[in-house]
Amino acid sequence: MSADTDTDTAESNGFSAAERAAMKKRAAELRAEGKKGAKKADGLQAVLDSIAAMAPEDRAMAERVHVTVTETAPELSPKTWYGMPAYANADGKVVVFFQDSGKFNYRYSTLGFQDSANLDDGDVWPVSYALMEWSPAAEKKVAELVKAAIS
Repeated sequence: MSADTDTDTAESNGFSAAERAAMKKRAAELRAEGKKGAKKADGLQAVLDSIAAMAPEDRAMAERVHVTVTETAPELSPKTWYGMPAYANADGKVVVFFQDSGKFNYRYSTLGFQDSANLDDGDVWPVSYALMEWSPAAEKKVAELVKAAIS
């Protein structure tokens, strides 16, 4: 399949058509599960709406972060947190969030972790990471951080 096809492969600039369709289908499945599933579906929809409202560069980055987080840690539930895409544990506590550069007119977007993340490393450790550009290396680092955060 060619790189410019938008049906089955993820493009570096955002969700593919297949990814969008799968997310809509998953939200419908969750709503069909009843009250608890509807809450999860509403959280997913809120995250997707939050991402859709971002500037194009931020939106593309947020979409890739969303895919990476949900594939790496499917046990985390998407929800918004202060209007930002976030992912919470079973207790409803935010573990990881994405802050787009446009939110506060920063020069970079941020991947942040809350105190429920298991990133402790001695007396000092980072809980926020600047994201300038999405790349295979950035994707690998985000996946590693998310895995550590939920361990």
